[in-house]
Amino acid sequence: MSAPPPPAAVAPAAPPQQAPFPLTFTVHATWNKARVATLSLPHNPRCRTPMFMPVGTQGAIKGLTAQQMEDLDVDLILGNTYFLSLRPGGEAMEKLGGLHKFASWRRAMLTDSGGFQMVSLLDLSELTEEGVSFISPVDGTRMLLTPEKSIQIQNQIGADVMMALDDVVSSLTTGPRVEEAMHRTIRWLDRCYAAHKRPTEQNLFAIVQGGLDPRLRTMCMAEMKKRDGHIPGYAIGGLSGGEDKNLFWRVVHQCTSELPQNKPRYLMGVGYPLDLLVCSALGVDMFDCVYPCRTARFGTALADCPGGVIHLRSDKFALSKEPIDAQCHCMVCHEYTMGRLHQLACHEGGAELITMHNIAYQMRHMQRIRDAIKGGTFPDLVRYFIRTLHPKGDLPTWAKDALEAAGLPDLGLEELRQMAPPKEIPTPVQEEAKDDDEE
Repeated sequence: MSAPPPPAAVAPAAPPQQAPFPLTFTVHATWNKARVATLSLPHNPRCRTPMFMPVGTQGAIKGLTAQQMEDLDVDLILGNTYFLSLRPGGEAMEKLGGLHKFASWRRAMLTDSGGFQMVSLLDLSELTEEGVSFISPVDGTRMLLTPEKSIQIQNQIGADVMMALDDVVSSLTTGPRVEEAMHRTIRWLDRCYAAHKRPTEQNLFAIVQGGLDPRLRTMCMAEMKKRDGHIPGYAIGGLSGGEDKNLFWRVVHQCTSELPQNKPRYLMGVGYPLDLLVCSALGVDMFDCVYPCRTARFGTALADCPGGVIHLRSDKFALSKEPIDAQCHCMVCHEYTMGRLHQLACHEGGAELITMHNIAYQMRHMQRIRDAIKGGTFPDLVRYFIRTLHPKGDLPTWAKDALEAAGLPDLGLEELRQMAPPKEIPTPVQEEAKDDDEE
């Protein structure tokens, strides 16, 4: 029998005093658990939540410039600490003035801790209590990533939001390894905060672990809430790895119900439009995922249509004179037909153009969610979305159950199938953009 995992680090007997974080989180409107807020960060005081954050592994979105991302009204993008530590390296980042200057990005940034590479690079990693050792996929050298090293690199990168290094296991893992990872995540969290050298300039979020076990999730959150005075925001980690969606949404619902209400909640690795809608209803504020960019490289565009995607490599679009979405205001939909995009996707690339559209779609999708919450019309938006993407009434059971748990009444799918389509897609209300010259 294996030895039980060591206990989590013991928090101070009295809760620590609330720190003066370089972050404010102001809720403006709610609809049951769903909420609209402004997240004020050093490089962008007007981040609008719920928000989707595109992933730029090297601090930039493949094929797009920083100005194009600003034109798409992206509030915050992600960088990958592990890969940035390999190229160009933390010291180089610091000498170059941080990732913002290096990438010419004037709005907010978030860096992950490198913990996810324990799953994505499992065959190249080795875990101990000290940290995780990786074999570089670039040059084969070995690197030991400890909580202290992760925070040192993230301090050098200079992102507005940093993530604590956690012990990440696949969401399909069961048994004692999940509890071991949860306890180690707490111990590493304390080491991360002790190593954080720029607490008045950068926000260090904690990551809730515990797999699909509600008991372990509650234990993890209870330990983190003892440290709430040091924690400006919380992430829900360890999901979106192929687990049963009936278990996925229940973990999200549990975490948003038990985490502090006055702090932002970030659901890591989630980006399908249906998931964004459902999890916003469950009270999540921040999302990230490679999905809109990665699927673009396979010629797939996101759209309000049955199934939610258009496969532009299909021969049926070869002679199409229509845009991807006539209601979309992005440059791609204004200047390119699906026929041209079909040609590019099949023979000459086109990934950059489809990526641009897909990010524009995600931004518009989140804007509609925010508008509906503020306007008290969130159930109408949900019904519209279901009718458009699932016109045959084939909404997954997990999504229906999650929406009901979030306070939505019976969605009447049989009735929705018989309704005429709307005359036009609801147009989002344009929110005031940040004046970047303020920086």
